[in-house]
Amino acid sequence: MTDRSKAAPSATSLFLATKPKPVRDARQAQAFADLPDLRAPRRTERDTLDYDPTPPEASRAFLAAEAPRIRQIGGAVWEPAAGGGHMVSPLIEYGFSVVASDIVDRGCPDVILRGFYDYDEAPSPIIITNPPYCEINARDGHGRWLRHAISLPGVRYVAFLLNWDWPAARKNGLDELLAAHPISRAYLCRWKSDFRGGGAPPQRNGWFVWDADHTGETVMRFLDRNGDERQGGFDL
Repeated sequence: MTDRSKAAPSATSLFLATKPKPVRDARQAQAFADLPDLRAPRRTERDTLDYDPTPPEASRAFLAAEAPRIRQIGGAVWEPAAGGGHMVSPLIEYGFSVVASDIVDRGCPDVILRGFYDYDEAPSPIIITNPPYCEINARDGHGRWLRHAISLPGVRYVAFLLNWDWPAARKNGLDELLAAHPISRAYLCRWKSDFRGGGAPPQRNGWFVWDADHTGETVMRFLDRNGDERQGGFDL
């Protein structure tokens, strides 16, 4: 039997001591030092209103697929959680007129300062937004944001960017709500959006559409980060 107390010492420390150190090129270091820091600022505290600025690629990929249907309905698009205008900008890029509103001013140009629940009539038949998750999830929100959106007279089209797991919740009446108002089209984003600038987004997101003219079962499609017209069209 081997006497473990007399075993040979590890050579790891010797290897580390003799391992050649990388030589830093001073000219290259200076060149990179002059570049701006392109990393998103890390957010350490969650916003009390669950404000998560939407990365533009999430909106653009969705619009590449759904813009024809939105144009078919016609009229402006209402973004009721406009924030800093992160979703408003891609909508304008696609040629849509936008009614932007929010309960607080976060810098979006021409924003209407009015809470979503203060509306008893929609300013547009089309609602597209990334709603505050605390107002639409089953645990805290009981699906309130969706309930209010589909209850507004004249609304024909609702699209929300949400956690892909969101429809799986079955408590606090969310399952009954989705049974009464089935999702028309669901788009799975095949990348993870970094909403909070932490560099390691923990979840996968998707777009969920309620279209008044849709018939039949829920249609499920994929979205890619660099979306274009090849994402696929809509079904009525």
